[in-house]
Amino acid sequence: MRGTHRILTTIVALLALQLGSLVAPAYACGCGAMIPTKDQRIGVDREESAVRWDGHTETVVMRFNVHGNADHAAWIMPVPSRADVTLGDPALFDSLARLTEPEQRERHYFWPREGDWPFDVDYGDGVGAPPPGAGTGVGVVGRERLGPFDVARLTATDPKALGDWLRANGFELPERLTGALQPYVDQKWEYVAVRLAPQQKDAVLQGELTPLRIGFASPELVYPMRLSRLAKTSQSLGLYILAEHRMEPRSPIGGDAPEVTFAGRIEPEGPVIGLAGEQPVQLTVLEQEFPHPERIDDDHRLRAVADTPYRRVEYTDRLLTVGDGIPVWMLTVGGGLLLTALATLLAVRVTRRRPDTGPGVRSVT
Repeated sequence: MRGTHRILTTIVALLALQLGSLVAPAYACGCGAMIPTKDQRIGVDREESAVRWDGHTETVVMRFNVHGNADHAAWIMPVPSRADVTLGDPALFDSLARLTEPEQRERHYFWPREGDWPFDVDYGDGVGAPPPGAGTGVGVVGRERLGPFDVARLTATDPKALGDWLRANGFELPERLTGALQPYVDQKWEYVAVRLAPQQKDAVLQGELTPLRIGFASPELVYPMRLSRLAKTSQSLGLYILAEHRMEPRSPIGGDAPEVTFAGRIEPEGPVIGLAGEQPVQLTVLEQEFPHPERIDDDHRLRAVADTPYRRVEYTDRLLTVGDGIPVWMLTVGGGLLLTALATLLAVRVTRRRPDTGPGVRSVT
């Protein structure tokens, strides 16, 4: 039952993403739209997405950490072609994080800082934070049950028909989302819709959700983002991209410039093998901020660039010491003082030995 509840909490997190007025502020942008019922709220604390593209097939794995009081919700995600939907491996993102963690280096400083003697004064207990087809025009091309979820793969000839389908199945589609779906209808994309079918009464979607894995054919690497423009709060996007070459967005699509935080060829291990296979693959990690999500004007379309490796470096600063931890600055300052004292003593002794040649005394030649 616990495993069922964990799966239950899985897909609904995928829903709170881009409907800013319907959900609590979301941590990250997603490629879907979460639709709770009118009197309920659901928020995404964090979303992570891993994308595998082999040149003709794309697989997107998403994991969310959610909060709110929703026990019913629907999720819809546009895809360029027919999709396969399964549950993903919860350990995938932990493995990716280990593979891309920053390189740790030490660097030393000479003069003492706060926390070093003689400045190691305790001013309290404060700890500093270390440096996130029911309607006309809709076709149901596939339907599967994944745990407590009813997954429908849909086609739609117009956004209104898609909204009618969702409403007929117990969920409300806001008018502004209907308009946002128009570009996907024009491109003849399909949709993945997930309906929560709770097996436990009064179950609430909370915590870390089991990832959802969606695969589809695509001649280019694309990450759907248009629906994020409906959010009312700033959005953050984080992507792990596994492909033959380093991949970067063609444009910022209305957000800040994307930042590459890791790029390099990796040897897949553990759960990563289930997504990328066993052969070495190029992994690119992207972070992007959208302070004004209403400016998002396209989906992310990524292209191959030079396979220049990059890994962030985190430095640990340490006081320069020698021997058994003796600070070099103390030796330097102490040595300087000692030399000064010796020089002074020598000068005094020389002065004392000098003969008296005062008035009335003449030297004989």
